[in-house]
Amino acid sequence: MKYTMEDLAFLKNNRAKQHNTDARMDGKLCVLSGATSGVGLAGARRLAQGGANLVLVARNREKAEAVKAELEAAYPITADIVIADFSRLSDVRGAAKEIGGKYPGIDVLINSAGLYSTRRKLTPDGNELCFQVNHLSSLLLTMLLLKNIAKSPQGRVIQVNSEGHRFGGLNLNDLDWSLRFYFGLRAYGASKTAQIMAVRTLALLLTETGVTVNAMHPGALRTNIGRNNGLLYRAWLRGVMWHFLKDPTISGEALYYLAAAPELKATSGKYFNLTIEEKPMPHALDEAVQARVWAKSLELIGLPQAF
Repeated sequence: MKYTMEDLAFLKNNRAKQHNTDARMDGKLCVLSGATSGVGLAGARRLAQGGANLVLVARNREKAEAVKAELEAAYPITADIVIADFSRLSDVRGAAKEIGGKYPGIDVLINSAGLYSTRRKLTPDGNELCFQVNHLSSLLLTMLLLKNIAKSPQGRVIQVNSEGHRFGGLNLNDLDWSLRFYFGLRAYGASKTAQIMAVRTLALLLTETGVTVNAMHPGALRTNIGRNNGLLYRAWLRGVMWHFLKDPTISGEALYYLAAAPELKATSGKYFNLTIEEKPMPHALDEAVQARVWAKSLELIGLPQAF
C-alpha cells in the first residue's frame, strides 16, 4: 500500500497538543457503552466530573455497580445501569428499549464497547465477533435511540473508533471471514472501517436534525481490549506493549471535549485523532462502498433501509 503525507498525518497528530474545554455538562444525560473499563470508564469519570448524569451500558453488573458507586460518591450526579452483551443483538435491542423508555431525551451517546480477537469467532447472530461488537451493535443502539437524542437541544453521538481502520480488511462478500484466512488486525480494521463509513452516512442523514455524529481514535492506551484472547497474546500485551502505551485518562479528556465543546455543536461526520480532526485512510472514504456498507449493516441488524 502506498501512503501519502496526508495518510501519515496521524503520526504528527499523536504528539500534537490536544484541545480541551471548560464547558460544564450539569444536568445533561450521557449514555456510554463499555463503561466499566478502559476508554469507556475514563469517559464516564470525566463526564461525571463535568456534571453529567450517566447511563452505563455494560456486560458485567458487578463491575457496573462498582463504577456507579465510585462516581456517585465522588460527584453530585446519578448513574444508572443497563446490562447488555454486544455479541447479542437481542441484548442491544433490549437495552435500547429500556433506555429509550426511561429517558425521553438523551444529550450524548458514546459507543465505546469494543474488542479485538486473534481468532475467528461467530456470534449467536451469525456475524463475525469483532464486526458485530465493534460496528453492528453500536450502530443498532444508535439507530434505536436516535429519536431520544434528537430531543436534546444539540444531541451528539460519538463513536470510539481506531487508527486500526488503517489495517483495512473490509470485504462485503466475506464479512464473516469464511472465505479468507482470519487475521485479527485485518478483521479489527474491517470493523473500524465500517464504523467510519456508517458515521459519514449517518451524518448526512441527520443534517436537518441538529444531531451530530463523529468518530474518534482514543489514543494508544493501556486498556483491557484483547483480554478475551489467549495467554500468549495477553502476556505479550502486558509484558511488552503496555510499556509503550498511555494512560486512558487522555481518552476521557478527549471524549469530554467532543461531548461538551460549544465550538463542535455543528461538527458532524468527522474523524478525530483524540481531539485533532484527521482524514481517514482512502479506503474508508470510498463512497460507493460506503453506500453498500450502510445497506448491508441495516440488513444485518434488522432495520429498514429507509431512514
